[in-house]
Amino acid sequence: MAEATPSPPSSPSTPLTPDQEPSTTPPPLPGNPPALRRMVTTGTAPRKDGARNFDIVQTYRRLLHEDPDLTMPVAAIESLVELLSQSHASTISETLDLLATSTAYLKRAIPNPISLSAGTDLFQRYLITTLQRPTNNAHLGPSGDFRSIRNHLLSNGRLFVQRAKASREKIASYGRHFVRDGATVLTNGGSRVVGALLKSAADSSSGSVRFRVIYVLGGNQHPQEKTEGQAVVRELRKKGVPVATIPESAVGYSLGKVDMVIVGAEGVVENGGIISRLGTYQIGLLAKAAGKPFYVVAESHKFVRLYPLSQYDLPIEQKVIDFRTASEDDDDDGVKKGESDGGTVIDEAKGEVVGTRWEDKTPMVGDKTEYFDSVDAGEGGGAKEDAVDFTPPDLISALITESGVLTPSAVSEELIKIWF
Repeated sequence: MAEATPSPPSSPSTPLTPDQEPSTTPPPLPGNPPALRRMVTTGTAPRKDGARNFDIVQTYRRLLHEDPDLTMPVAAIESLVELLSQSHASTISETLDLLATSTAYLKRAIPNPISLSAGTDLFQRYLITTLQRPTNNAHLGPSGDFRSIRNHLLSNGRLFVQRAKASREKIASYGRHFVRDGATVLTNGGSRVVGALLKSAADSSSGSVRFRVIYVLGGNQHPQEKTEGQAVVRELRKKGVPVATIPESAVGYSLGKVDMVIVGAEGVVENGGIISRLGTYQIGLLAKAAGKPFYVVAESHKFVRLYPLSQYDLPIEQKVIDFRTASEDDDDDGVKKGESDGGTVIDEAKGEVVGTRWEDKTPMVGDKTEYFDSVDAGEGGGAKEDAVDFTPPDLISALITESGVLTPSAVSEELIKIWF
């Protein structure tokens, strides 16, 4: 590849590349604005008088179905913009309350709302910030003219969505410089932004691709993510990129032929770590042990105000570790088994106790329920293919965003710029 390779970071607390493009996030406010009170709701269904016959969950799922390249947070933000366009609220307070209530309701309907929550909370903050800027509000007319204010919110909301969609290509333009001539890149399947980065690197090779890819397609991946990963593999091969697919169990074996690891993320947390699909953490551990750089590509609307301390400090309930006894796996006799309180397994036909069961589930974090309401997982909720893990910042070499390349220690500063 003819592209120049970025120089190593000079300071762990500053971005490695300048802000050449506007971020999807709003600029910091001058002075010290009043602290934003976290909008906490019970997550109940939004009132029908706010936007008649509008179903935000159905809208969210429709948008994802219509555009397979759409990410969860962007689909959620677009749903909120549609809600605003159909809203009959007559004051700013009613509008913001409607957004908060609808967001909480949407979170309850999604098994893993981490990336969705990062985007929707940042979007609400963005709208509030635009209302707090006197220079932007001078054209809104009299204070009682809510129609002008509503149109202002809609135009800024659509601008936010446009910038969020464009962020993937900006990340690809930054990240492709990391893929050097002769390099072998390992990645785990399903990340759209990783796929965009690798395809951009292939397109910039001037007709002669000089790197290879090892793609991890795990057995526990969500079917949609596995399908997306296979699609990326096919597209890279069509561009002339040699691609090998391996199972998760072969990651350690393959690292000897790998020059770098590039992964995506569902959320980037305050300490610079990431929350991503199950298996990313162990790839990070193996890459660290093998001395391989571990890069994360993520849009800034996935920066989330969380500070997990361990794998079991995530604000969602997961069924990753599921202890069972032999009797629970013995279904040859066709007996239907149930459970009573305490984990006792009962033969419902005979009314007899046939075994016991204990489940070690990732606990809910009590002090995080303010941010993530209890999740109504619905069909398929809590399945292993939906599970995520936490990769701490000490395993991450750099984060590639549309604002530039950051070290993990710079994430907290970026969050402060976004929120305050």
